[in-house]
Amino acid sequence: MPDPAASSSPLDLPVATIWGVGPERTFQLGRLDIHTIGDLLLHGPRRHEDRRHSKKIAELEPGEAATTRGKVVAAGLKRWAKSSRSVVEVIVEDDSGRLYLRWWNLPFMEKVFAPGDELFIYGKVGAKKPKSIDHPETEVIEAGDELFIHINRITPIYPLTEGLPQRSVRSAMWRALEFVHGKVPDEKRAILGGSWCDRETALRKLHFPEVPGDDEEGRRRLAMDEFLDLQLQIQRRRLKLEQNSQPLPCAGDNSLIRPYLARLKFQLTGAQTRVLREIRTDLGGKVPMRRLLQGDVGSGKTVVAACAALMAIESGYNVLLMAPTEILAEQHARTFRNGFEPLGIPVSLQTGSIKTAADAQRVMGELAFGGGSKPRNKAHGAVVIGTHALVQEGFGMEKIGLVIIDEQHKFGVAQREALLRKGRYPHLLVMTATPIPRTLGLTLYGDLDVSVLDELPAGRGRIRTFVRDGKSLPKVWEFIRQKLKEGRQAYIVYSRLEEEDTAAGVKAVAKEAEKLEPILSPWRVGMVHGRMKSEEKDAVMEAFRENRIQVLLATSVIEVGVDVPNSTVMVIENAEQFGLAQLHQLRGRIGRGGHDSFCILVANSKTAESLQRLKIMESTTDGFRIAEEDLMLRGPGDLIGQQQSGLPKLRFGDLLMDRVLLEEARRIASDHLRNESGRTT
Repeated sequence: MPDPAASSSPLDLPVATIWGVGPERTFQLGRLDIHTIGDLLLHGPRRHEDRRHSKKIAELEPGEAATTRGKVVAAGLKRWAKSSRSVVEVIVEDDSGRLYLRWWNLPFMEKVFAPGDELFIYGKVGAKKPKSIDHPETEVIEAGDELFIHINRITPIYPLTEGLPQRSVRSAMWRALEFVHGKVPDEKRAILGGSWCDRETALRKLHFPEVPGDDEEGRRRLAMDEFLDLQLQIQRRRLKLEQNSQPLPCAGDNSLIRPYLARLKFQLTGAQTRVLREIRTDLGGKVPMRRLLQGDVGSGKTVVAACAALMAIESGYNVLLMAPTEILAEQHARTFRNGFEPLGIPVSLQTGSIKTAADAQRVMGELAFGGGSKPRNKAHGAVVIGTHALVQEGFGMEKIGLVIIDEQHKFGVAQREALLRKGRYPHLLVMTATPIPRTLGLTLYGDLDVSVLDELPAGRGRIRTFVRDGKSLPKVWEFIRQKLKEGRQAYIVYSRLEEEDTAAGVKAVAKEAEKLEPILSPWRVGMVHGRMKSEEKDAVMEAFRENRIQVLLATSVIEVGVDVPNSTVMVIENAEQFGLAQLHQLRGRIGRGGHDSFCILVANSKTAESLQRLKIMESTTDGFRIAEEDLMLRGPGDLIGQQQSGLPKLRFGDLLMDRVLLEEARRIASDHLRNESGRTT
């Protein structure tokens, strides 16, 4: 065991330093990732029980969650013949009546209780005759000097692991707070000011509140520390960029944008025009642009990205555009070539299919000599579009003025930084069609300025969404046949490629293709998925774009980057397998032309949660509302991928509920760094 005197803080000492925490408890706490006293104190309760006012058994009402106490008078195990079913039943009583406690199919619970044990019981009464609670939380009341920690107070209830009782964690927590009294570091107190309690007080209020509301006051202070750490890190990174970088002059002169816009068959929306003004200001500003462009599916982000690229190219700089999938990269390459090569601007593609240094040199050679229908204007720059292959060591490019990253949430933060290091402080435009809730934006993209495309182009048909069960499929296929007769096209999406789960009714695209071809005949059915070779995917997608294939069966690989305006029907089977944001992205593949479109979500699951999620899709096409609902239902880690996003693990901060707290942390961090910068200059 380390010498306590050798540690700079008692929080860094092993948890075994606490009296009563022996080798067995140390091992059990280690399974909860608790190794030091500091780890223990940051192991927050999942709730509290007000044991000052526990109810008599006679006062308990059906459907009510409450705390009571009583003495065990009988306990037994019942098994069903010729079945694995069992129930442990414990009868407790107080001076007002009896209560039956039941644990189904947990036979080991029989050994936990003995007649005469005094229990605290928390749970919801399910039946009145006899009055009973299924699977309650219980705690044996033991006499001792520390009884005041466990009863007649607002008592913490902690997450546990096998063999670790509440009583032991609670006692260790109390002793830990006594051990560190007066020695808890509090670096943030000076930044926060006197309206916040100190960190030690926050820990004591969190674990052992004296009055209702103390625990929330403690949690908010600890959450503020987490948010403040995060915002200081984000804003220091932005401040360092501003102090150390020399911005590249990339605002352009309109020599290429004018002819590019003249060739478009539509007018820019007011939102696109506004955002382009913001981008032009950034590209000619005093610091490199760091801007996030949010726009719902179909709002015209690609045109904005193309115009931003033209500004840099007009200024003599090259542009990199990174996309998460080959399908999306190829779609961008096709779009940019159509618009740029008539202007003499070469556009090249770099994906995982280009693997060797010789291939990379060929790409760079194409850029050097031009690859379009007009000879390259050497006074201007060029564009390279690719996937993660752009961040590989074998790829390099000179005079990078602008980096564009599409669908940023599909990449890790490290990949974004690696791509920026290909140049010398190039401007950065990050795009996403997945609307980002405000709290996530402040954490994931807190160092970026934000532009929002909140207006859809004119002339788009409306999208109607319907939730159906598997029994409706014959009618669905007939509806698709009707739309095909009208000359339209359709997508049918599955969550799996080959492995079906027949028990759960989860289908796979490879198996369903064989069944659907005769049903949808004489129209041609094609299939695309992530395991296909690039050339095969290209061939299928090109045939679908040209209406040589009328129905495209796919996995979620078509979630982004597919733009076929004639496709007006999308069927998503096993829709309950997808998140709301992903369903919204998939739905965004239709409704891109002038005809009304139809999205049919086929769900086998009948759970209330899955139906609630799908009903949200049925009720709105507003991506921002859907994103907020998705965050509420799934949480930030599931929504965007904790590790992929770089989002820190928050113990006390809640991105669902703490938006005001997070915004306050951002303001405090900004004021502090501004004052700090003023003192050092």
